Amino acid sequence: MVCTARLNPWLGILSRQMASRMGAGNEKIINETEITIIMGKLLLTGVDGNLGRQAAEYLLELEPVDNLIFCGYSEAALQKYADMGVETHVTNFNFSDGLQEAFAGADRLALISMPFVGAKRQNAHKNVVDAAKAAGVKQVVYTSLVNAGDETNPSVEKKDHIYTENYIKESGLDYIFLRNSQYAEAMITNYFTYVKLDGVLKNNQGDGKMAYISRKDCAKAVAYALHRGAQYDHATLNINGPELMTISQFIAYGNQGTGNQVSYQEITDEENYQVFDAMGVPRTTDGHFEKGSEAPYSSDGMVTFGQAIREGKMDVWTDDFQKLTGQQPMTVLYMFQHSDQFQVGERHSKDN
Repeated sequence: MVCTARLNPWLGILSRQMASRMGAGNEKIINETEITIIMGKLLLTGVDGNLGRQAAEYLLELEPVDNLIFCGYSEAALQKYADMGVETHVTNFNFSDGLQEAFAGADRLALISMPFVGAKRQNAHKNVVDAAKAAGVKQVVYTSLVNAGDETNPSVEKKDHIYTENYIKESGLDYIFLRNSQYAEAMITNYFTYVKLDGVLKNNQGDGKMAYISRKDCAKAVAYALHRGAQYDHATLNINGPELMTISQFIAYGNQGTGNQVSYQEITDEENYQVFDAMGVPRTTDGHFEKGSEAPYSSDGMVTFGQAIREGKMDVWTDDFQKLTGQQPMTVLYMFQHSDQFQVGERHSKDN
């Protein structure tokens, strides 16, 4: 893509230098604050999923359609963007075939982490990074997890994230790692599950803290990382909600926002597995997911995640979200007050 961009005043020095080198008369082409630059497109993956679909909507507000490439499993989900003029490609990251061609012309690529866990996800992410490098992509934005680099973090989810972070680093590509806190939507949906049951939310998090953030804000971070990626170099950002809190404090906000009276009971890791077993939740992402499940994740992922929170492995807070987007993240209270807009939703993965 060729565009004429208004730049910061200090870049006027560069434009004047370029004009002087090119000779008199070129002021009509390059003046003090204007320079014509050549840039590649911004590529967003996973636009048929919950996070990617929301990121696509934000990105369309920030960038012209002819500067975007959207990829996903579902041709039907991509069609509306194609109708807008966005370049679209059907992709399956489990296979490397066709990925390099789909990524051609992109300078910056956002890899939204796949929704399954283990070697399969690691291989899918590897395929994306390899294809991105071969296609000439310069920078990868990756949705990771808070404290992914801590070897003592017991979360099974973090293993794939640190593998992917390290593989991107080893590839030599520039990167922006977005280490997300837990989606508040997951626990808001969980809260209402217990409203319908006995009013006592049970899990293994104990008094550990998490800076819960909306999935919508995580999507906004992806869009802004693509939009403003040139301002970042080999960056790791923590994408956190506005405050650290225990699950008891989270529930208190829920009660304040909804008028319900839910309480909290800490249970052991094994008891937590039994709770999810009773709900029909599979232990791993290789299992069967019930349509309409209020817990569309594997129990192994959720229980070890709760353990990590309890052990203080997730109590990370920064203002990186504000610096990236120029906006404040939504509060847990606000999300409960508008809870119909902040549910975890259906699982969209075609192969778990």
